Amino acid sequence: MFMQYEHHGRVVHVRSELKGKHRDHCLCFSCQRFKPDEKENCRIAKEIYALCVREDLVLPCWECPLFEEIPPGEIDEA
Repeated sequence: MFMQYEHHGRVVHVRSELKGKHRDHCLCFSCQRFKPDEKENCRIAKEIYALCVREDLVLPCWECPLFEEIPPGEIDEA
């Protein structure tokens, strides 16, 4: 049910069925405010990312008061 693997040089634990599914569940990847490579990136996304880096976490955002949906067909599936 759970597995361990090395993530950014640190051993972490994850539910086996959820490993690699972050983008499938995270609201940010469907939001117009999410611009991770730009200075204008969403302030909430920046705070979540800072926590993830500091604590070696992976956190999907499921609910957000700032969400602005990207129009269908324009979501980057990369």
